[in-house]
Amino acid sequence: MRQEFLNYQIDTNGQKLYEFTNDVFNWIKKNKFNNGIINLSIQHTSASLIVQENADPDVQTDLINYFDKLAPMDNSLYTHTAEGKDDMPAHIKSSLTNNQITLSIKDGKILFGTWQGLYLFEHRLNAQVRKIVFHFIGN
Repeated sequence: MRQEFLNYQIDTNGQKLYEFTNDVFNWIKKNKFNNGIINLSIQHTSASLIVQENADPDVQTDLINYFDKLAPMDNSLYTHTAEGKDDMPAHIKSSLTNNQITLSIKDGKILFGTWQGLYLFEHRLNAQVRKIVFHFIGN
């Protein structure tokens, strides 16, 4: 049994989905992880992690549009507005999605479906530096 950690960073440039699937695959391969689990934890409250389709970019557009309708950027709707019109909507969106994802690894591969990918879902409008902790437990 072993454990490994990686502090991973994504520089975002506004509200969208940032795929990082290949970086996780490469980390698994580089470290020769065989069987176990990997936990991914984002260290922010205004961005989130999701597993989503990676074949059709229209899915990403529709997700962003849906969440913008669900939590509109209108300060008249919120008490917490300290950091601008995207502040509270970003917190709402991140509370409805994931701050952690745990995935199974078997024979050195993540047990993913055909069209699944890992994404950082940035909910803020301006550029951000986002940190994700990768944690592997297994052999």
